This record gives sequence, C-alpha cells and structure tokens, in this order.
Amino acid sequence: DCHLEKKEMRVRDLGLGYDSDEIILFKYCVGTCFSSRKNYDLALKSLMDNGSITGKKVSSYPCCRPSRYETVSFMDAQTTWQTIKWLSAANCSCVG
Repeated sequence: DCHLEKKEMRVRDLGLGYDSDEIILFKYCVGTCFSSRKNYDLALKSLMDNGSITGKKVSSYPCCRPSRYETVSFMDAQTTWQTIKWLSAANCSCVG
C-alpha cells in the first residue's frame, strides 16, 4: 500500500524560506506498511501491549518513507537558480 503521490506546489509554500512563485512537482510517500511487518515488529507490539515496554516513543511497525530522493531546481524572485537536494521523493518503500 506504500506508494508515491504527486502534487504541484509553489516553492514558497514548501516552508523552506525560498521566495519563489515557481510551481514544482512535489512527490511524497503515502500508505501503510502492515504487510511488511516482521517478527521484530510483532514482538515489539506484544511487549508494548502487555506493558513490558512503556513510556517510550517506539514504533512497532514499518513506515512508508522515501527510499530515494530527487533534486529540484527553480528560479527564485531575484532570478537566481536555486537547487534543493533531497526534496522530492523518487521512490517509496516500507522502512523500519
């Protein structure tokens, strides 16, 4: 169920401090990874459920995250080319 989705966005709306009205194609990962759960995940969930592990921010399941990224280039309001590495997802997979 973990997959890549795309949305056209203004660069300034990304919240990274760039002053640009250019539109880029922002790619991101969505979905669940329940089918990718391993014995580690199952045991950890059981230990959390029975109270053996408490009070920690522990995840007992893999999450859908980028496994590769794309670099995005655009022109800012001062007509200078800007390049942001590792901005947009190129591929998604279950991590963890």
